[in-house]
Amino acid sequence: MVTIVDTLSNTPLRPRHPEKANRPDSISPAKPSWIRVKAPTTRGYADTRNIVRENGLVTVCEEAGCPNIGECWDKKHATFMIMGDTCTRACAFCNVKTGLPAALDAGEPEHVAEATFKLGLAHVVVTSVDRDDLADGGAAHIAATIRAIRATCPTTTIEVLTPDFLRKDGALEQVVAAKPDVFNHNLETVPSRYLSVRPGARYFHSIRLLQRVKEIDPTIFTKSGIMVGLGEQRHEVLQVMDDLRSAEVDFLTIGQYLQPTKKHQAVMAYVTPEEFSNYETVAYTKGFLMVSASPLTRSSHHAGEDFAKLKAARDALAR
Repeated sequence: MVTIVDTLSNTPLRPRHPEKANRPDSISPAKPSWIRVKAPTTRGYADTRNIVRENGLVTVCEEAGCPNIGECWDKKHATFMIMGDTCTRACAFCNVKTGLPAALDAGEPEHVAEATFKLGLAHVVVTSVDRDDLADGGAAHIAATIRAIRATCPTTTIEVLTPDFLRKDGALEQVVAAKPDVFNHNLETVPSRYLSVRPGARYFHSIRLLQRVKEIDPTIFTKSGIMVGLGEQRHEVLQVMDDLRSAEVDFLTIGQYLQPTKKHQAVMAYVTPEEFSNYETVAYTKGFLMVSASPLTRSSHHAGEDFAKLKAARDALAR
């Protein structure tokens, strides 16, 4: 465990999560052997980090403390986090900094496109912080980023992992109109855990958001993910699968929740690899085109390879 101190900004003593600073520590059980990952030390990792820094970009890989950063960055696979490094929400599980965000950087879409080109990405994932302070939740900025990548890297497929655009009429339509190849919006957890884990969001609004994407443009792949180990019951996970399929979601990811610091939501259980394998089997029987379920599964982990499998699965159904 670590103390919540922001070491990424120019004011390193500023609390990263001021809303959590006075909470009592929540102690998680020790990590099992299947959760262990190696520290990133490769040349590919260093090269990716340099390209990210040179373009003044933020990545969710760093901000969220992703355990797969060493593996992904070694392959020059980075997930860009646009609209700043500060989120207007304070989810109990998330390590992204909370506070009042800065103004949008109008040059950011071009910087993301340039970095995508330099990294030689065949598939790029772009996510963002929640921007409840903006009239459109940042939808126009996300759409501009998609268009900039298309202009600079016309053969690169684009996956966006978006906020929920709660109470932002017309925002979703702007993003869909820019035609990402994959529209991802994570449910994060089961409905019964929303109040404590994701209090700023609404479960059925998120389901409806994903359903609406398919109504507007059925050619766009939709994707969503949840974490387990937060106190959910198995039957609740299966219900989430059914809810997502009712919204025609194509791709489901399920990964183990890992506590970023003692001030965050505690891990209630470590789900075994065998249990993840069972979830994957069940999800395929429910009709998902693609499922990734493992302790270290994250939304953008192996995203390029998974997109190829997703496309192949749809093509096979069309034959």
